[in-house]
Amino acid sequence: MFQINDNYQKLPGSYLFSTIAKKVAAFTEANPDKRIIRLGIGDVTQPLAPAIIEAMHKAVDEMGDAATFHGYAPDLGYDFLRKAIVENDYKARGCEIEADEIFVSDGAKSDSANIQEIFAVNNRIAVCDPVYPVYVDSNVMAGRTGTYDSETEKWSDVIYMPCTAENHFVPEFPKETPDLIYLCLPNNPTGTTLTKSQLQEWVDYANKVGAVILYDGAYEAYISEKDVAHSIYECSGAQTCAIELKSFSKNAGFTGVRLGYTVVPKALKCNGVSLRDMWARRHGTKFNGAPYIVQRAGEAVYSAEGKAQLKDQVAYYMKNASVIKEGLKDAGYTVFGGVNAPYIWLKTPDQMTSWDFFDYLLEKANVVGTPGSGFGPSGEGYFRLTAFGTYENTEAAVKRIQAL
Repeated sequence: MFQINDNYQKLPGSYLFSTIAKKVAAFTEANPDKRIIRLGIGDVTQPLAPAIIEAMHKAVDEMGDAATFHGYAPDLGYDFLRKAIVENDYKARGCEIEADEIFVSDGAKSDSANIQEIFAVNNRIAVCDPVYPVYVDSNVMAGRTGTYDSETEKWSDVIYMPCTAENHFVPEFPKETPDLIYLCLPNNPTGTTLTKSQLQEWVDYANKVGAVILYDGAYEAYISEKDVAHSIYECSGAQTCAIELKSFSKNAGFTGVRLGYTVVPKALKCNGVSLRDMWARRHGTKFNGAPYIVQRAGEAVYSAEGKAQLKDQVAYYMKNASVIKEGLKDAGYTVFGGVNAPYIWLKTPDQMTSWDFFDYLLEKANVVGTPGSGFGPSGEGYFRLTAFGTYENTEAAVKRIQAL
C-alpha cells in the first residue's frame, strides 16, 4: 500500500494566513454590515505602473503573431531580463554577479521553500525568531526540523535566533553552529534591518563556520537609510557563502503577476561541488520558466520610466507606514519598523496575547492585522500591520484604532 510523507503531519495547525482568512470570513458572515480594513497579509493595492502595463501589452501582441510568438521560456530565464537584473541590481552597486548566476522564477516564496532541496536533510537550520513561516514549514516538510514542542512552540532541530526589543530585533550569532542560516532583510515581520557592517559580520561568520546564508531581500526597494546594504553581495566574501532571493512582488506590485529570481554564485561550492550547477539542474527539471509576457514586464521595471514610477509607488506605501507608525505612537503604542520596510511591528497593549489582540481589533475596530506569535515564539505579545493598503484605508484604520 502507498505511504505518505509523514513530515506533513508534523505541521502544527494550518498556515498562518489561512487561519487569518478563516477567522475573517467567519466574522464577515456574522457581521455583513461591517466594513473590514485589511492590513494583515502583505498584498499590494496599487495598480501596475504604466511602463509595466505597456510592456505587457506589447508582449501580448507579440504572442499573437507567428513571427514573434514565444513558447516555452528558457528554464533559467530570458537573457534580456537576466542582463537587466545584473546591470541594475548588482553592477550598479559594485557587485560582481553574472547573468548565468541569475535564476528567474515565479517568486521568492517558491524559491525560499524550494532552495532547501539541494541541501542534505541532516543540515541544521538557523532562523530569526520571529520569522517568515515558509522557511521553517518547508524544512518541516523535508524532515529537517526534528520534533515539535507545543509548549515552547519550537522544533528540536531548529536553531532559533531571538530578535526582540532587548537586542533591537537584530539576530545574534547562535551558540550552536548552523549549516543553513535564513536572513530576511529588511525583515518580515519586524520591519527592522541590519547595517552593512552588521551584515558583513554575518558573512564573515558564515565563511568561518562553513555555513550558507539564504538571504531574502524581498523588501530591498524600501530601504531608506544609507548604511543598509541593498544586496548581501555588497559584503566582502559573500559569493562563497550566500544565496540571494529576490522578488518583484513588493517593489513592482507583482503579487498577482508572479516573478522573482535567485542568485547562486559560481564561487559557492561544497567539497568542490557547485551549488550553482545543482540549483540549475533542480530548476531546469522542476520549473518550466516564467512566462514571456511576465518577464517582459520584469524588464520594464528597470526602464527609466519604470524606475521613476515605482519609486513613487514605494513612496506611497512608505507614507502609509509613517501614518501607521506615528498614529499608533500618538495613541500610546510601542512601535518598531516602518523606516526601511513597509511593516509596522507593535507591542500588544495590556499584556494581550497576539491572537487576543487580533480578535480585539477585528471585533472592535474591524481592522485585520497579523498576530506576532504566528511568526514564532518570540513574536508573542507583538502584532504586524502592513502599509500596503490604500492611503484612505490606512488612515481610516489608524483612526479606528486610536478610538478604541
